[in-house]
Amino acid sequence: MPPAEHGLPPSPTRPTPEDRAIHADVSARLRKAGCVFAEDEADLILAAASSPAELDAMVARRADGEPLEHVVGFAEFLGLRIAVEQGVFVPRRRTEALVREAVALARPGAVAVDLCCGSGALGAALAAAVPGLDVHAADVDPAAVRCARRNLPADHVHEGDLFDALPGSLRGRVDVLLANVPYVPSGEIALLPGEARDHEARVALDGGADGLDVLRRVAADASGWLAPGGHLLSEAGERQADAALSAFADAGLEARIATDEERNATVVIGRRAPHRH
Repeated sequence: MPPAEHGLPPSPTRPTPEDRAIHADVSARLRKAGCVFAEDEADLILAAASSPAELDAMVARRADGEPLEHVVGFAEFLGLRIAVEQGVFVPRRRTEALVREAVALARPGAVAVDLCCGSGALGAALAAAVPGLDVHAADVDPAAVRCARRNLPADHVHEGDLFDALPGSLRGRVDVLLANVPYVPSGEIALLPGEARDHEARVALDGGADGLDVLRRVAADASGWLAPGGHLLSEAGERQADAALSAFADAGLEARIATDEERNATVVIGRRAPHRH
C-alpha cells in the first residue's frame, strides 16, 4: 500500500537514502571544520542550496570559517528571518535584550530610529512588535545600508555617519533611538572569534581605545534628535557599564542600566527630560 494511504506524507517529502547520505556527508565536513552544531547547520545549508554545486560551495565557505548567516543569507532574530549579506554585521542573540527594552518604551505611531543599523534587524524587530511605528535606520557602511533596505522600507534607510545620515525632519521628534554601536576596544579586535574578526566590517566592531568612542558621540548629540521624554538605548559590555552610564549623564540624559542575565546583555538607557511647564 502506498505511504499516503497509511496517512503518511508521500515518500518524496521524506528523506531518501540519498538525502540522508548527503546530510551525513555535509554534517561530517562541518564537524571536521569545528562546527559544534554540524547537523543543525547542515539542515540550514541544504535548505538554502539550489544545486549540488552551490551546496558544495556553501559548505566550503562555512568550513573556511564564514558565519553561517552569511552562507545561508539570513539570521533568525526575535522570530524574524533577517536578510544578512556577506561582510555585514550578524545580529546577536544578546541584542534581543536591547529591542525588548525598546518595545517596552515605544508606543504605536511613535518615531523610532535604528542607528548603526547593520542589517536593520533591530528596526525590523521593533516595527514587528509595535504597530504603526515610523521606523528609520542609518549606517555608515554602504553594504549594511544595502542589506537593511531588504529588511526595512528602502526609503527609510539612510547612509551616512550617525545623525548626519538622518533627515532633518526627524530632529526633536525621535521617541525611541536604538544605537547598537560598535563597542569592542580596538586592542581587542584581534581576540574576537574569526567569524567576526575576518568576516564582519571593522567599522561595525571597533569602538576605539576603550570601546566607547561611538557611544559617546551618539550620547552627546542625542538630545537634539530625541523628542521630549524620548529614550536612547545602547548596548555595552558589562565592564563598560559605569563609563557608558557616565557618558549618558554627561550628555544631559537621565540614565540607567538594564541587564539581561539570560542573554548576557547590558543595555544603557537614557531619557531626555520632558518639557517642564
